[in-house]
Amino acid sequence: MKVLIMSDSHGWQEEVQEIIHRHHEEVEGIIHCGDSELSASSEAINRTAVVRGNCDMDSSMPEERVETFGDLRFFISHGHLLNVKTTEMNLVYRAAETDADVVCFGHTHQPAAVENDGRILINPGSMRLPRGREEGTYVILEKQENGITVQFYTMEGESVDDLSTHFAV
Repeated sequence: MKVLIMSDSHGWQEEVQEIIHRHHEEVEGIIHCGDSELSASSEAINRTAVVRGNCDMDSSMPEERVETFGDLRFFISHGHLLNVKTTEMNLVYRAAETDADVVCFGHTHQPAAVENDGRILINPGSMRLPRGREEGTYVILEKQENGITVQFYTMEGESVDDLSTHFAV
């Protein structure tokens, strides 16, 4: 089972559609962690579990959501309301409240995949305005028998191996 995870595309519509088109046949779910700056009714994100970021003006987008793909429960938040630039703890506590296995967030524009308190926390980085790296990034999470692989990709679809990791479950 695979899930596409992206964030912080800041107005890019064609690029979001291109990434989704590139992977739509291989993934079971698609997540956008906010700051798409698109309307909730945008064709680019119409089959996407999207949340509202601090730059999103469409108030019909939820601030957070919980989705299940395969046998994994995902907590999705942009992170600005949970102060992710200061600490992960609010995110971890909220994920525990929702009984999530995987936590997806954005806001910092810095790609990362770590384990905290038995949960995998993923920030796919920013597609359009990366920090700490030159290239914009997104993630494909793959659940396998022996664990979960978090594979980062550039906007061109090239693997970013120094960011990617595997978690045993």
